[in-house]
Amino acid sequence: MKPVLLCCMALVLTVSARAGSPEAQARLQYLQHCMGCHLEDGSGAPERGVPSMRGQLGRFLSVPGGREFIAQVPGVMNSGLSDADIARLMNWLLPRLSAETLPAGTAPYTEAEIARLRTTRPLDVPAARQALVDLLQTRAAAR
Repeated sequence: MKPVLLCCMALVLTVSARAGSPEAQARLQYLQHCMGCHLEDGSGAPERGVPSMRGQLGRFLSVPGGREFIAQVPGVMNSGLSDADIARLMNWLLPRLSAETLPAGTAPYTEAEIARLRTTRPLDVPAARQALVDLLQTRAAAR
């Protein structure tokens, strides 16, 4: 595709995201900032180290540190989105990809929470993710 056409498409997506409903904005921001790795349906590419988010995000919310982690991964924090945009994106994403595992009464992310989380990101993201996965497995085995 020609660079001019790519620039025009990016501009249209950006303008559309700002002009639409909060849900439309979140969806377009997912397409712009997340789909490249996690694919349109959130299935990712586990064979390349990109985990699936489908049915998984809610599980992370059920263990200490999981809520923070899913909002602190590099793809979210380095996206260039504002704190309000990230909160809106996360609140749109969770029920779409993990409604069946979302804990009842899950509070929506807020702009202030995202701002706070930006200051406390994990230094070793794979290790932090593995610790959460291990905790989830331990809890599942105890049931």
